[in-house]
Amino acid sequence: MTAVSLILLRIVGLVVLAYLGLVLLLAVFQRSLIYLPGKATAAELAGFAQQRRMLPWTNAAGLRIGWKRPYTPGPATGAVLVMHGNAGTSVGREYLADPLQEALPLDVYVLEYPGYGDRPGAPSQVSLLAAAEEALALLGDRKPLYLIGESLGTGPTTFLAGKAGDRIAGVLLLVPYNRLVEVAAVHYPWLPVRWVLRDPYPADEWLAKYAGPVAVVLAEEDEVIPARLGQALFDGYPGTKRVWIRPQAGHEDAIHQPAEWWSELGEFWGVPRRSASPSRP
Repeated sequence: MTAVSLILLRIVGLVVLAYLGLVLLLAVFQRSLIYLPGKATAAELAGFAQQRRMLPWTNAAGLRIGWKRPYTPGPATGAVLVMHGNAGTSVGREYLADPLQEALPLDVYVLEYPGYGDRPGAPSQVSLLAAAEEALALLGDRKPLYLIGESLGTGPTTFLAGKAGDRIAGVLLLVPYNRLVEVAAVHYPWLPVRWVLRDPYPADEWLAKYAGPVAVVLAEEDEVIPARLGQALFDGYPGTKRVWIRPQAGHEDAIHQPAEWWSELGEFWGVPRRSASPSRP
């Protein structure tokens, strides 16, 4: 073997080792790339909540699992459970609660994920789905009950929709994905993400088990979750569905909608007007 061949062989070896090192780093630190939890003390969160007219939402053990905002203009005709995106905390989702309650007579419950805010635990697919199941159980027999998922939260939302079946009166997916592994493949096309991703969130499989109305909002210029992935989720759903595509909108743009749009969503969902006073958990 010539000296040149030896040099080339060593270069190839170094490149392979570097690549394997990157794959190992991805495997070890992948959840720090997926989950970006906001952290705050209980006192700070209480202050934020007061500003946003949010109340603590606790489980049977007294642990705060999120925040709720009752519909105050009159008796609510239903409730909505919100599962937010991968950053921040649940108390900062007034941009959803404000226009929603301006348009629809619904109580709003926003789930906090383990490891977010001051909630104990660490975020993962397993822990988020367990938290979502607990939240659903705490809402008891609230009817009608609607689900809203935002970005990363659209995965747990489709999971609950498929699991709870006809208990869920309607679903809204804001900038969703069909599978989180497909999102990872877009951002890291040079890495074998399909082999190493531990939290794949197969939203398309979960949503296929649901049979109610599904609304989807896509951002044409989404830089985080390409619109084609949300479109694939929408196209694959066989039930009653409607999609809104925001032209020239980015990921965050499509999440913020005015009250008029929420009224339109309420018509699609068939949200009843103020005619009953369901009990609140």
